[in-house]
Amino acid sequence: MKTPMNNADPSLNLGVIGNCAYSALVDERGRIVWCCLPRFDGDPVFNALLDPSANGAGWAFEIENFSRSEQNYEPNTAILKTRLFDRQGHGVEITDFAPRFTSHDRMFRPLTLVRRVKVLSGTPRLRVVLRPRFDWGRLAPQLTQGSHHIRYVGPALALRLTSDAPLNYLLDETFFVVDRQMNFILGPDETLQGGIEETARAFEQETAGYWRTWTRRLAIPLEWQEAVIRAAITLKLSLFEDTGAIVAAMTTSIPEAAGSGRNWDYRYCWLRDAFFVVRALNSLSEVGTMEDYLRWLNNVVVRSRGGHIQPLYGIGQEEQLPEAILEHLPGYRGEGPVRTGNQAQEHFQHDVYGNIVLGASQSFHDTRLFRRAGKTEFAYLEAVGEQAFRVYDQPDAGMWELRTRARIHTSSALMSWAACDRLAKVAVTLGMPERIRYWRERADTIRERILREAWSEQRQAFAESFGGKDLDASALLMAEVGFIDPNDSRFIATVEALEKSLCDGPYMRRYEAPDDFGKPETAFNICTFWRIDALARIGRKAQAREIFKVMLESRNPLGLLSEDTHPVTGEMWGNFPQTYSMVGIINAAVRLSAPWDTVI
Repeated sequence: MKTPMNNADPSLNLGVIGNCAYSALVDERGRIVWCCLPRFDGDPVFNALLDPSANGAGWAFEIENFSRSEQNYEPNTAILKTRLFDRQGHGVEITDFAPRFTSHDRMFRPLTLVRRVKVLSGTPRLRVVLRPRFDWGRLAPQLTQGSHHIRYVGPALALRLTSDAPLNYLLDETFFVVDRQMNFILGPDETLQGGIEETARAFEQETAGYWRTWTRRLAIPLEWQEAVIRAAITLKLSLFEDTGAIVAAMTTSIPEAAGSGRNWDYRYCWLRDAFFVVRALNSLSEVGTMEDYLRWLNNVVVRSRGGHIQPLYGIGQEEQLPEAILEHLPGYRGEGPVRTGNQAQEHFQHDVYGNIVLGASQSFHDTRLFRRAGKTEFAYLEAVGEQAFRVYDQPDAGMWELRTRARIHTSSALMSWAACDRLAKVAVTLGMPERIRYWRERADTIRERILREAWSEQRQAFAESFGGKDLDASALLMAEVGFIDPNDSRFIATVEALEKSLCDGPYMRRYEAPDDFGKPETAFNICTFWRIDALARIGRKAQAREIFKVMLESRNPLGLLSEDTHPVTGEMWGNFPQTYSMVGIINAAVRLSAPWDTVI
């Protein structure tokens, strides 16, 4: 009978490894608790994050008489190191990574996970517990054994573990003395071309070299460099390079708060979230992700033919993402339900058009790009702009994806304004005076409506909807997208009103009105970062720095953030790692850092 894997209580103190084809999450004891294959939104072959029972799927190296663990990333890389020690002080180090490097003039990013174990001290005894499952944990694989490999065969996927460790100990989950370095390569059911140790070592060296070269090219701020680099790497890992899609998070169904039922599947590409990712990386002069994303986005724009565009799609452009509940999985800490798919694909969220134009606009202005956008691409974007103008004053679900209420949301109108405004600016670059006038007039029309109808005299703030009185943190984006001067008295009053209504100390919630599930309990991290940005813009930079310090302390030990933070316990909730939150780290650091010329 299987015994549960030894592990701490489920938490989001996790590290992420990946290679822009897939990702895996590793807990504090070096156990892989989440990994979807063959892509981010696929079947989780390791699902212990949502099912920690003996039926859960994971991959652990368990040290006998465990005492403590340590964990860190190899600096400036996506290579994770976990050290396990027993009560006698004997220890091992686990090195985890997904190979990513240039080979034969193209990026090599196989669906391969490499784990290397070496002895740090003494004669530690380990057992290897490798239990992949298929069909969301419903099916155990069929096993076959070769001289140096084990095959795990499912109905739609077959995995092969190639290792120089004793396979019988692995199959029987037997403790044994580790007296030499061992290598484990899990990937497609293909014969390894080279030696096991030689391949693992070469993959590690090449992958480390790739990430160090990539981070070396980032234009990082003077302060908080390690935090920015870790955030940037994490955002890069959220790119599905084959198509250019960017996932909002790598998990599904981590609840926004205990008992909330707010459990969603975020393993898809939201156009809103992807824009913020692209912009954050662009601010560090990393434009490659934008170029990849624009390939995916261009497909979405062209196929829309100037009509409705969904707020999210599958990473292969799938339009249908039917939402379903998996009753057989207990969920994170038993906090079900576990959902796949996302009903938001059915929504009308009118801010999407602005996010498309904002995400694409730099490609018209940036001379560094391999392929700058021109008049052909502008014509497609103009069709998006026309749709933005048509719907800017129509009710929608809003950026927070309300399921049972439609209003004319200020944030949606704001992004429609941004679409028209940026199209006018692109027309300037392209030397098209007639289109400059056309889009400037449309932007001015929307701006006048927002200033008149979103302002609440009663609240002395911009409300969340035209003619409304409820407040919403998304109003802070008015300054960020250039809609209003941050020193405008109306914007300053809005910041102050939001602080009174939505803040729990340094943390900020999304909105004050109850939604389909009641009032939100946790703070939404990106909203706190929007507050930081707004405070810096209106001259309260010292306070912004203090709040940023709190948010840095809210990260897990490896520097990663989920979607939400509990304002009382400081605990992380929501899907992980959340691109929105990692974007906030970069934006705040760039906004608040002292300039480099203060030290050189």
